Amino acid sequence: MKLHDLDLSGNAYKVRLFLSLIGREATLRPVDFLNREHKTQAFLRMNPRGQIPVLEDGELQLGDSHAILVYLARRHADPVWYPLDPVSQGRIAYWLSYSANEVQNGPASARLIARFDVPLDREQTHQRGLEVLRLVERHLAEHRWLAQGEQPSIADVALYPYLALAPEGGLALDHYPALNAWIARIRALPGYIPMPGL
Repeated sequence: MKLHDLDLSGNAYKVRLFLSLIGREATLRPVDFLNREHKTQAFLRMNPRGQIPVLEDGELQLGDSHAILVYLARRHADPVWYPLDPVSQGRIAYWLSYSANEVQNGPASARLIARFDVPLDREQTHQRGLEVLRLVERHLAEHRWLAQGEQPSIADVALYPYLALAPEGGLALDHYPALNAWIARIRALPGYIPMPGL
């Protein structure tokens, strides 16, 4: 397997993290983001959206971190990460969608503004980020993991990077004890690896 990667990308990190958690290796190929390699014709043939990461596994070239997590969980991981039963899959799908929408447009975008000076609406993004943190805090106050009671899933891997990196976007985690306990549980998982900022 080969992962077209970017060190500071939370989306690329969630794939690296999951690979490590399941004991699989991929060759990491850093993408030259500053020189817009992800917008070149060669890269766009792998991922027409021009986004990082992209996973190559045999003849498969797959973009989108959530699609990659589903693929890896089904093809290379123990089924506990993405169970076959419809209830678990539905719950996991909910959180993957939440990650791709609310988390991306809240904490992840706040980090883009603060750390990389991306021109987005700072106030609106900050408010969205706070809403995300409050919702996840309420949920985790009653659940050990996001989608499954006593077992982490790819939903936890999907949300972890940008929630843990929220302080880089000006979203302090001081008043979210359940969220902080969940972050600590993820960091304690066998195979956990950090990324810059975590």
